[in-house]
Amino acid sequence: MSGRLQSKVIVVTGGSSGMGKAFAQRAASEGAKVVIGARDETNGNRAVAEIRAGGGEALFVPTDVTIEEQVAVLVNKAVTEFGRLDGAFNNVGGTSLGKIREIGEVFWRDTIDRNLTSVFFSLKHEIPAIVASGGGSIVNNASTMGVIADPNIAAYVAAKHGVIGLTRSAALDAAREGVRVNALVTGLVDTPLFRESARNPEIQQYFLDMQPSGQIGKVEDVAAFTAFLLSDDATYITGAALNIDGGVTAK
Repeated sequence: MSGRLQSKVIVVTGGSSGMGKAFAQRAASEGAKVVIGARDETNGNRAVAEIRAGGGEALFVPTDVTIEEQVAVLVNKAVTEFGRLDGAFNNVGGTSLGKIREIGEVFWRDTIDRNLTSVFFSLKHEIPAIVASGGGSIVNNASTMGVIADPNIAAYVAAKHGVIGLTRSAALDAAREGVRVNALVTGLVDTPLFRESARNPEIQQYFLDMQPSGQIGKVEDVAAFTAFLLSDDATYITGAALNIDGGVTAK
């Protein structure tokens, strides 16, 4: 295989399904060696098997990215197995519903840990490894909720706004060391998690009505854009929050 990501070693958190899996497959198809970190061992191993069956190189490392020691193991495994680290797609996250006055401390901390602290741990360990390899690129998957807000989702909005702020700070911290860091402002995407939340036809229609384009994004759309940002075609892009949302935030 050959392509823009030829011989690059890339870590993908949350790479066992959805956008993470689609990107892992895209990266491998463009020549990258992919290291998938996720809690779901069954789907993680299946994702690796599918990449290998297509002729790509991939490795699965069981990882809970809310635990710093496990993130360190993930990054170290990438370096020890493949000799370097060139990039990462920090993709783990999950929506949590609840009004500010209704949510408890455990709910708040769990939401922040899953969506924001996980990105902090990932950046903390990825950046030194990428610097040691001569530079590279990191993409953090934020959300439209990182730049706007909806009711009943306060903890998630706070976390995703934090991801964008953290991305910009990390980009400035690492700019002179050859590491680029960007965030995706991702809209509604047809993932297993989205399909689960949109089983009701009325909810499906509600989501469609939100979209200026009248359609939900595909995981392949996110995978292609992420591959570009992690490639050498995007060497002048850093510290950016880039919309891939079908026009939702243009309204």
